Amino acid sequence: MVARIYRPAKTAMQSGKAKTQRWVLDYEPEVAKSVEPLMGYTSSSDMKQQVRLFFDSQEEAVAYAKRIGIPHRVEKAQDRKIRGSAYADNFKFNRVAPWTH
Repeated sequence: MVARIYRPAKTAMQSGKAKTQRWVLDYEPEVAKSVEPLMGYTSSSDMKQQVRLFFDSQEEAVAYAKRIGIPHRVEKAQDRKIRGSAYADNFKFNRVAPWTH
């Protein structure tokens, strides 16, 4: 029952940083998922996969895991790289690489 503490990355559908500032504590799966043969549903008997706790800081999440006695693993937050270009820069006259179709 190892818990994973991380800060979620920005989804592909977001242009801002919404829902990326809080830290998440998820449990790693203990039991493999199984496929129900008749209907093809994927299920698992591991109920801890449904638990997701949110914290304002990494220290709060680690303190909670230590207080409850949960073995945990902290993943470093990866900040996104912001490119400083605009759409209009694709059509500049003095562009380094030529723009072709």
